Amino acid sequence: MDLISAERLESMSSMEKIRLILNKVKRGNIVVLEQGLTPEEEVKLIEMTMSEIRLDEFSGIEIESYPVKSEGTFINKILGKSGIKTRMTVIGPANQLRTVEKDKYQISTKVSVGD
Repeated sequence: MDLISAERLESMSSMEKIRLILNKVKRGNIVVLEQGLTPEEEVKLIEMTMSEIRLDEFSGIEIESYPVKSEGTFINKILGKSGIKTRMTVIGPANQLRTVEKDKYQISTKVSVGD
C-alpha cells in the first residue's frame, strides 16, 4: 500500500499524477492519496485505465473518494469552474480492492491478495 502526501501531488501536473497512480496500481499496489484528484483528473484516470485493460494482465481499477464541501466562489460559478475538491482517495486494482461500504465518515474496503 502506498500513501501519497498532498504535498507531493501538488508539485505534479495532472498527467504526472495519473501516470504515477496507474503505474502503481498496475503493479498491484493500493494507493491512498491524502488529497484526492479533481473530478477532471478522476475522469482522465478512468479513461486511461480503460485503454490499458488487458484481460490476462490488468483488470482495471476501483476508486473511492470523499468529496469536500464546495469551495465555489461567485466568480467561479459564473465562469463554470467547479470549486469541489476531494480529500482522501483510495485506488487499487479492481481484482484486489472492493468497496464494501462508504459514508461521509468512512470508506470500508475488502482487499484480497493473490489470485
